[in-house]
Amino acid sequence: MELKNKRVLVVGLGKSGIAAALFLRDRGARVTVSDARSAQELEREIPALLEAGVMVETDGHGLLTFRGQDLIVVSPGVPYDTPELAQSRAFGIPVIGELELACRFLQGQITAVTGSNGKTTTTSLIGKIFADCGRDTLVGGNIGVPVIELVQRTSVGTMNVLEVSSFQLETVEAFAPHIAVVLNITPDHLDRHGSFENYAAMKARITSKQTHADFLVLNAEDKPTQMVAGKTQAQVFWFSGRRPIRQGAFVHGESIVFVPREGGPTEPVMPVAEIPLKGAHNVDNVLAAVCAARLGGVPAEKIREAVRSFQAVEHRLEFVAEVSGVAYYNDSKATNVDATKKALEAFPGGVHLILGGKDKDSDYTELADLIRKRVKTVATIGSAAEKIERQLAGVTKIVSAGTLESAVQTTAATAAAGDVVLLAPACSSFDQFDNYEHRGRSFKEIVRQLVGARSRPGVEN
Repeated sequence: MELKNKRVLVVGLGKSGIAAALFLRDRGARVTVSDARSAQELEREIPALLEAGVMVETDGHGLLTFRGQDLIVVSPGVPYDTPELAQSRAFGIPVIGELELACRFLQGQITAVTGSNGKTTTTSLIGKIFADCGRDTLVGGNIGVPVIELVQRTSVGTMNVLEVSSFQLETVEAFAPHIAVVLNITPDHLDRHGSFENYAAMKARITSKQTHADFLVLNAEDKPTQMVAGKTQAQVFWFSGRRPIRQGAFVHGESIVFVPREGGPTEPVMPVAEIPLKGAHNVDNVLAAVCAARLGGVPAEKIREAVRSFQAVEHRLEFVAEVSGVAYYNDSKATNVDATKKALEAFPGGVHLILGGKDKDSDYTELADLIRKRVKTVATIGSAAEKIERQLAGVTKIVSAGTLESAVQTTAATAAAGDVVLLAPACSSFDQFDNYEHRGRSFKEIVRQLVGARSRPGVEN
């Protein structure tokens, strides 16, 4: 892709948008950025862009700004169907995302992971496995480091392990990972994609440009994921925690095994008991990682070593502290109903659950059975609180806490020794926090303050 002297507009000044703008400017493009937020809201971002020679438009998107461009690069947080982008496409202006831009320049092989839940844990684990066996490995994408920032560090021998979201896949054209992993597809981001069918179609785009020389790893126990097998030219490998499969990874007795080809030998990988992560869903994540790593040429014994020393990713069923016998867990990344289900399934009972945030057109009644069996109290927060309280009325005791701090204080006052306080909100964070990381770190700080208060003289602990 020739960029020198091209007029390029970057829409959306999130992390990936800023990285894309600076990348394009470094390659000689005439770059403009446009964001709906005010200059005051973007006061931290604007100086570096202006210093690099990037023009900045704030307080909305001007239609004329979009018309005079050779290329438009849209950030994942910006809906693809906005009027300005629709008009640009009608005028024949190419519109791509940061992931697509990066893949045009990225060197080495790509292993890409998508799914409604488990992406970050699985991506991190695959990256660790490759790195631990000596491969030149870079990890990025939706996991936190924009893919475009990896480009300068890649070579033909690099293994690029990328977490990719439905928002990123919405704007891909030539993106073709050598190994693609689809963990699961459950309702999420319906406020953005309009329907579950549209959302599932976005996930399937991960394999749209793969060939027979590539590999696609799918969940044998997830029906929407199974349907992706009919949309690929890649070689399909499966994973299952419930039953044997003909090609891929599964649990056999008490161990994880891998079958490299249909009718081939069954290779032992590791005992399930050695997985250091909590929850049955993390067994699935490990199975998917085993498939990707074996397809990437990593020996089984190296996979076992890497998995055994893997630590839980921040904000994913992360143990924070124990206070007065009550365990506090941060699962702020549980931003949809299915993720909250998986978090609850990791605990047999005695849970005090913090739910709420910005609603994504979710159905919280799907949580009712698990809450009835395992949850003592629900504390609601954020703008979705009223909807959650209405849909879960009568299932268990519900307290309208409003804020995260109030929710922690409420649950701490109610919980008894042996109970669990779990932040697994089933919502996005954007009503009260910058992102789910901000929410998770706020939760941890509130819990640490609780630890400090309970440890002071004269306070019962």
